Amino acid sequence: MQIRPYLFFDGRCEEALNFYRDALGAEVTALLRFSDSPEPPPAGMLPPGAENKVMHAQLRIGADEIMVSDGNCGGQPQFQGMSLSLLLPDAASAEQRFAALGAGGEVRLPLHQTFFAERFGNVVDRFGVSWMVLTAPAPATPGAAA
Repeated sequence: MQIRPYLFFDGRCEEALNFYRDALGAEVTALLRFSDSPEPPPAGMLPPGAENKVMHAQLRIGADEIMVSDGNCGGQPQFQGMSLSLLLPDAASAEQRFAALGAGGEVRLPLHQTFFAERFGNVVDRFGVSWMVLTAPAPATPGAAA
């Protein structure tokens, strides 16, 4: 069994795909547009001119995949009550990806060292997707009290 997030960008999916390619090195592994469907969408589902919007795409980020779509193409994506976690191997990688995700977005909690991670922070990207960026805990110092 697997769980994969499915994000609806409400008309901005192609822009998001390009952003995540640049910011995270993401790879698009599948892409279907509404115009690729052998059946037309139900009447009133899409605004006029939305035929070339993304009906479904899959994006590989590292070893994981997320699915994305333009949904009903209304123009106002809303991502509430959720956050994607991006686990990185070291502080330098975390700093780089955090900055890339934050370009045009909002830093809610700057990256910092915590008791559970060498780096942890929260950033909302330009599409409104919340990301928790973190690294593994810093290695224990030999001889330090546990």
